[in-house]
Amino acid sequence: MALGRQLLLRENVLPGDADTVRSIVASTGFFYDHEIDVAVELVDERLQKGLQSGYLFLFAEQGGNPVGYCCYGEIACSEGSYDLYWIAVHSDCRGQGVGKTLLKKVEELIAARGGHAIWVETSGQKKYQPTRDFYAHNRYHLEAVLKDFYGPGDDKLIFVKRLDQNGRKD
Repeated sequence: MALGRQLLLRENVLPGDADTVRSIVASTGFFYDHEIDVAVELVDERLQKGLQSGYLFLFAEQGGNPVGYCCYGEIACSEGSYDLYWIAVHSDCRGQGVGKTLLKKVEELIAARGGHAIWVETSGQKKYQPTRDFYAHNRYHLEAVLKDFYGPGDDKLIFVKRLDQNGRKD
């Protein structure tokens, strides 16, 4: 699934996207089955409730085939803080700029909605080092570490990127 064609982005969620998300997330090798199920549940909720679900999506497609996606939304009871719930790129397309393209577009979409901060959570396990490097490379800053959050020896790391009022990133 090498990228040779133009990458197209879409925000609308289609009925087949639950299977798409399952395939993309499973291909990464990072997540347990129950975590993959959660990613799919967010798609299902969006399909059932529409924008009322609070879940916003951005899909990256090449040649009509989805190769990556993001799920994000405004944090309840906040003013302009957004969670980036999921960002995943199919394993066949990793290292080709799909994740960076998705992330930059989501940042623009959040800024256009008046968002001022994007929060991301990930694991402190060694296998997630590429994930942490990805966020650091894209100017997300480690804000907090919650020791043993996911289990003994598995910390939750919280990264943030603050956006100024003109949509520029810190």
